[in-house]
Amino acid sequence: MAENWTPESWRQLPIGQAFEYPATAAGKKSLPEVLAKLNELPPLVSATEVERLKRSLAAVANGDAFLLQGGDCAELFDYCTATKIEHRLSLLLSMSLILIWGMKLPVVRIARMGGQYAKPRSSATEVVDGVTMPSFRGDIVNGFSTLDRAPDPERLLGAYFHSAATSNHVRSLLASGFASLPTTKEESVPWSLPLEHVRSPELLKAYEEIVRNLSEALEFLSVVGGVPGGGGAKGGLSGGLESAEIFLSHEALLLEYETALTRKLLIPTFARSGAKGDTHGYYCTSAHFLWIGDRTRAITGAHVEFFRGLRNPIGIKVGPSMDPSELVRLLSIVDPLKEPGRVTLISRYGADRIESLLPSHIHAVQSSSHPVIWVCDPCHGNTKTSPSGIKTRAMHDIVSEISSSIKVHAKEGSRLGGIHLEITGDVTSEGESVTECTGGSMELGEEELKMRYESYCDPRLNFEQSLDVAFLLSSQFQAVQAAKRGRPAQPGHDNILAQLSSAASSSSRPGSLDSRPKA
Repeated sequence: MAENWTPESWRQLPIGQAFEYPATAAGKKSLPEVLAKLNELPPLVSATEVERLKRSLAAVANGDAFLLQGGDCAELFDYCTATKIEHRLSLLLSMSLILIWGMKLPVVRIARMGGQYAKPRSSATEVVDGVTMPSFRGDIVNGFSTLDRAPDPERLLGAYFHSAATSNHVRSLLASGFASLPTTKEESVPWSLPLEHVRSPELLKAYEEIVRNLSEALEFLSVVGGVPGGGGAKGGLSGGLESAEIFLSHEALLLEYETALTRKLLIPTFARSGAKGDTHGYYCTSAHFLWIGDRTRAITGAHVEFFRGLRNPIGIKVGPSMDPSELVRLLSIVDPLKEPGRVTLISRYGADRIESLLPSHIHAVQSSSHPVIWVCDPCHGNTKTSPSGIKTRAMHDIVSEISSSIKVHAKEGSRLGGIHLEITGDVTSEGESVTECTGGSMELGEEELKMRYESYCDPRLNFEQSLDVAFLLSSQFQAVQAAKRGRPAQPGHDNILAQLSSAASSSSRPGSLDSRPKA
């Protein structure tokens, strides 16, 4: 247990992304009343689940598994529907199947879901239609509507109950076989690997080869009576899809909320360190995995102080403003015992800066001997504004940062252990995905962004573009493994990288108006 630490010890330190609640209106609960209620409510996750995730992440740190983390930029309370939750799980499962096939490793799945209701902002105010007002900080703080921008403490309770409903549906889906693989030709699953969207003949051929090989492997397993779920995977992980676990995560911005859901719980026997180890520890039970953002990772700040005493595995965003020496100091604070699986470093530099910045961070961590997991976030450093004024991201930038990350880690004797993405599996009843990022195998052009641009914050990769990333990673790691064995890369590897790295081409697909409800 961390020395001189309590769940409240952060209160004496400066707080990043702070804001003030207005005076409590008549008939509304005050912040102290809301926090008192949250303190009484049951945990959203269990200590056993958290420790299972940490054990799985230790396998990632040791090179025996790969981490897939993805979901919405800022989750809305309105996303808490059965259909939207199922779309998000389907996407993570589809991506993980492609990754497992290509990497020959178990995949640890963490969703940015069931709590990602807060959003850091660069300014306390923003201008909407010529009027200056408080910035939208996520549903946990205020509303997107210009009439609902005053922070409301009762939204903390709304966040708790929407998180509870989301996690409950995720658990019930997984317990009902939602993630199960087919065991016969006639059996279907609620997720799939559609390729109808792929416009490039060369890319389609490469994808079809991967899917064909994967399908033949699954069919072979069903015939000989094998277990598709990979129960015998490295490290004893259930890293396939049978009985898959999907853990929940979010950026821990609102410390009042996180503190109210922090509990001192019995540490599961399998997670205790020796006969004289602690029997109880502090867990933030709002999620299995929490991360510190680029704006709240100050060494002397409140967020780092709060994180250092938790038993949860944690993430730290690492960007261009992070000095290598600062990174080592930060690791010594939050992970003094150098525990595998404890810290995940989520790098987010931008395609044009990663090759100049990542090596020094890798060297600093290597010299410190901290067994971190290196994860690439290729989204946050590549956000741009289109000529028409729409915030977007280009797939060729995202692909470039991923490819550079793999290359730099290999050159420096390190390893890329995971990917962190802002994605959505949402589709309409007609099968149409969102249109927020350009490029990819569907060759989405800038003129098509208005067709289904639905994000209230940052642009997300849609279903098809997310599969593009999974196919890319699968082929890239296959090539790395082939090179180590002195074998040629699989056919189509170069095509996937070249096709996805090219800029989006224009298309004749008809446009439509932005479908978001107006503020």
